[in-house]
Amino acid sequence: MPIARAAKRRAVNLGAVVLAGALLAACGGSSDSSDSADGKVTITVDLFGSFGYKEAGLYEEYEKLNPGVTIKQTDTEDEADYWKSLQTRLAGGGGLADVQGIEVGRIASVTQQQADKFEDLKKYGAEELKNEFADAKWSAATGKNGEVLGLGTDVGPEAMCYRTDLFKKAGLPTDREELAQKWSTWDGYVELGKQYLKKAPKKSAWIDSVGSLYSIMIGQEKERYYNASGDLIWETNPALKTAWDTSVEAAESGLSAKLDQWSPQWNQAFAAGSFATIPCPAWMLGYIKGQAGDAGKGTWDIAKLPGGAGNWGGSYLAVPKAAKNKEAAYKLIKWLTAPEQQAKLFEKQGNFPSATGAIDKVAGAKDPYFNDAPIGQIFGDAAKAAPVQVLGIHDQNVAQQITNALSEVERKGTDPDKAWSNAKKGVENTIG
Repeated sequence: MPIARAAKRRAVNLGAVVLAGALLAACGGSSDSSDSADGKVTITVDLFGSFGYKEAGLYEEYEKLNPGVTIKQTDTEDEADYWKSLQTRLAGGGGLADVQGIEVGRIASVTQQQADKFEDLKKYGAEELKNEFADAKWSAATGKNGEVLGLGTDVGPEAMCYRTDLFKKAGLPTDREELAQKWSTWDGYVELGKQYLKKAPKKSAWIDSVGSLYSIMIGQEKERYYNASGDLIWETNPALKTAWDTSVEAAESGLSAKLDQWSPQWNQAFAAGSFATIPCPAWMLGYIKGQAGDAGKGTWDIAKLPGGAGNWGGSYLAVPKAAKNKEAAYKLIKWLTAPEQQAKLFEKQGNFPSATGAIDKVAGAKDPYFNDAPIGQIFGDAAKAAPVQVLGIHDQNVAQQITNALSEVERKGTDPDKAWSNAKKGVENTIG
């Protein structure tokens, strides 16, 4: 187990944040005992998107602390593609990495349908870590028989990122506290967007896509697609209908830049000023920096989210039963998800911790890239207030069909009732 020591407070580069308090950094310990007879082991890690471990230097640090260990990571940008491939490999029992990432929207599928495919981490002592994580994060990865099937990485507390330079050109206020009051509700946010369009710079919309608006709104709800009994309720859930209606209004009012998230065009839009606001979970801060680059420093800021707190995203690290190096894999994910490493990851990449000790460490964090926004406070308050969400086995599938339907309204002008009907058919075809 890593031993903590105080790290000196220091200036950070463009991609980092400033912590008001001292961070704890991991010290060395005994060498990692490997699953290999000669003491050397290569741990394979297969992820989606950007978990930030390589970029933050955590793999390199772990290898130095544990001579003989080599970490090799593969990743898939699109989570849907990753999940489909993972299902194929789980069914066949081959081609699996020692460590597999699991998105929060898929964790219920693992605990309810695939517990026999993953190691119960209690076998390696994971039960002793329970008090280090938020209850909701820990319980979501717990199987029906009490198995611990993954260790939590980040969570996705939400805020609103916005371009102060574009707001000024449109005659809107730029102070984060004033904006938080003006868009305390989603209706207020949409109305401010309509004001923005009246004087907005050419080729600049209010938001990147109505899909991101929908995702952030539904992330504020305890029940979204399933109820606590495991029943599908998305068609009759009033909160989901409100998120749909608001997203439709935004589309029909021309507030959207009509961009697919993660597409090359979307990536370029951060620097081009194609949209003035974007709902941003904590993990998106690093992405914005990477896409907007040095020129974006000081043009972005962060305010509280309309409509209260919510969560969008977060993941787990799991060890498949077919993994070659199970014990070594567990030791790695235990270290990566420890409070010290989660705090470092937030400092360098913006991924907000799920470990309670790490949340306390980053409470005073500010980000110079975003006009010294108090991100530790903004995202910390959001994390504390976010509801404990009911997770279902097909959350991601239902969400994808709804955002596909909203895209039809946004780009093709499809009648909202017709698009809703298409979403229903899509869900039926996907999950039966």
